[in-house]
Formats: sequence, structure tokens, C-alpha cells
Amino acid sequence: MYLMFVFAQSKEFAMKHIARKSILVVLAVATVAGAVSLAAGQSVAPKASPPVLVASCGQSQGPAMLNVILRRVGVAYEILPLATPPDLKAKGCKTLIITMGASLKGMGAAGISIDDELKRIAELIDAAKKAKITVIGAHIEGMKRRAQGADAGDTTDEQSIDAVAPKSDILLVIKEGNGDGRFTNISQGNKIPLVEAEKNMDLVRELEKLLK
Repeated sequence: MYLMFVFAQSKEFAMKHIARKSILVVLAVATVAGAVSLAAGQSVAPKASPPVLVASCGQSQGPAMLNVILRRVGVAYEILPLATPPDLKAKGCKTLIITMGASLKGMGAAGISIDDELKRIAELIDAAKKAKITVIGAHIEGMKRRAQGADAGDTTDEQSIDAVAPKSDILLVIKEGNGDGRFTNISQGNKIPLVEAEKNMDLVRELEKLLK
């Protein structure tokens, strides 16, 4: 009878131990799944500082999405999709986040064309560089915002990427939107740190790491 009791106790202990290890494995996998992927050869995570000014190249929903995310991050920021060089000094920002992703509807509502956007953004980035403001190029709307998901013949989204990504100090993207390696190639070709997040809510943690 005593031996049966000891066996039962040992079996119960073993089962609890296995269950505990299983939980730890699940947690480890979940942590890795939401982790940042840095570009090949990067050894130190990039850093930036608030206050943050968020602008748009293409007038898509990126700034509205970042508004929700940055509110949760808890740093000083302002959303100004149509920001111009004078706004950098007026807002006193130390980091400029430019969302990549063009919306024909958004540009139409603002009464501008993609050519207007490309000219404004080129001037904005040049001014930020001269003022030593960190430029983060962010593509957070995934592949649906990329040319593969746009109307046939519409290359405005890819044009917004070309205008911002190669000139950025840091690239911040959703992994799904980099499925073809577009941002990885830009990162490696221009030696720009690349931060990849699995999904939008992971951006809260990654921006906390960048800005705090």
C-alpha cells in the first residue's frame, strides 16, 4: 500500500514537472515569435529619442495606426501627415517617423499627387538630416499596402518606399510586409538598421526599446 502511494506521488510530481516545462517552452516560443529581427550583421539595437513627429509619404493610414501605438508607448509625439521642413523646428522633435504607403484616396482628399508627396518628403528628410534628427522609415500596413495589393499599374506605394527607406536612419516594418525581402535588401545595401515586428501590437514594445 505504501509503495503504491509513493508511486502515485512520484507520478504526480513527474506530470507536474512535465507540465511546467511545457509551459516554459510555450512562453519561450511566444517570446521569439514577437521578437525583433535585426538585419544581418547588426550587433547593437538602434536607438532614437522623443519627442517624435510622425509624417506620411503617401497619406495612407500609417499615421493613424501610429497614433494608437505611440499613445501606448507613452512618449511625447505629434501626428502631422503633411509635415514640411519648418515643422521640424516648430515641433522641437528629435525623431521623425515617416510612414511609407500611398493611398490614392488619401492623396486625393488632401488635393495632392504622388509627385507632390515625393518632393515634400525629399525636402523634409534633407532638413531632418541637417538638423541631426533621427529619421525612421516605417512601413506598418503589411503587404496589402504594397504594390502587390494595389490597383493594377499603381506603383505609388513602391515610390513612397523608394523615397523614404534608403534615406532613413532606421527601418521599422511589419514582417509580413517584407515577405519579398524588399526592406531587407534596402537595409543591407545601405547599412540601415532594420527592425521587424511580427504584428502591429509588437510595435509598442519595439518602439519602447527604440525611444526609451
